[in-house]
Amino acid sequence: MNDNVDLSSDGAPPSPDRRNFLKTAGVAGAAGAVAGATHGKFGLAPIAAAQAQPASPAKLTAEKWWPSKWGAGDEAGASNHITPAKVLDTIKYIKDGKIYRIGRVYEAAMPLFGARVFALRIPGSPTGGPYGSNKLVYNDEFVATEIGQTGTQFDGLGHIGLQLGEDGDKKSMRFYNGVTLQDMSAPYGLKKLGVEKLKPLFTRGHLVDIEGLKGRMLDAGEEVTVADIKGALQKQNMNEADIKPGDAIFFNTGWGKLWMQNNDRFNSGEPGIGLEAARWVVEKDLCLTGADTWAVEVVPNPDKNVAFVVHAHLQTKNGIHNHENLIFDDLIADKKYQFVYVFAPAPVKGATGSNGSPIAIT
Repeated sequence: MNDNVDLSSDGAPPSPDRRNFLKTAGVAGAAGAVAGATHGKFGLAPIAAAQAQPASPAKLTAEKWWPSKWGAGDEAGASNHITPAKVLDTIKYIKDGKIYRIGRVYEAAMPLFGARVFALRIPGSPTGGPYGSNKLVYNDEFVATEIGQTGTQFDGLGHIGLQLGEDGDKKSMRFYNGVTLQDMSAPYGLKKLGVEKLKPLFTRGHLVDIEGLKGRMLDAGEEVTVADIKGALQKQNMNEADIKPGDAIFFNTGWGKLWMQNNDRFNSGEPGIGLEAARWVVEKDLCLTGADTWAVEVVPNPDKNVAFVVHAHLQTKNGIHNHENLIFDDLIADKKYQFVYVFAPAPVKGATGSNGSPIAIT
């Protein structure tokens, strides 16, 4: 761990607005080029010069990724891994019964993306009362926010798609299992792939401490490679073969130190996994990735021509879920790198994602 990280100065270029970012990124085949992505994290990441082998945008979007291995009508994706057998197997790994909260506190001062908002009000103070001879009073809260896309956030399968045809053609915008935006879009919630279609998650989690491996906080645009993952596992005395289908994997980069300390730098980009590691996740047949960052993947991508290709590869093409803005400090302090991960997405019909409080049980 490096406690001497500079939280006050970012050294990053100013964040462009979404229009300029997507123009620079060449979004004809980018994960960000979806009708619903008119603001938010897609508008805050600078694009750096290519530093790795480029991925062809045409190749990234042209391949047909549907029907899903869980069936042509499936809307649950990798949450299908959570079967009774998987739950019973996972329970065996609870040894000391200690619970760790790995989600952030929701508050107005947290980093927010683009025009996203988190606002809470207690109207009336008290909201109601007094009632009855006992003079009862009560408080209610009113919250205005993008419920699945602020703070600690779990991406649903209706969040990310790829445009395969002409701009504006909803029939050519494809999401998980080939669902088109034409078939799913509605003004009051998604008609398909809403977060309510996902199953509660109860599975073994594996924490990969890349910050611990490097001895420092990683920088924006720094890609976590498969070699990094294997190196961290070895340092943590973990066996790669112990990672089983349906498990979840999490990455600690140190970027979370910037949370509410330097929100501008936190939002300006991030370290994270790239396509190489995403393909490794698919090969392992995992159900979820997560990190202490706002997108889990490297931003900007070393290939300046693409945007959020890890989101598209994992979620859109393979139905693998993503949990963002997590915190692992207590787990790392206790050297608890393997645990039971528990999260039930809020069943908000037609939502693109979920807030909530994920936990780790050791």
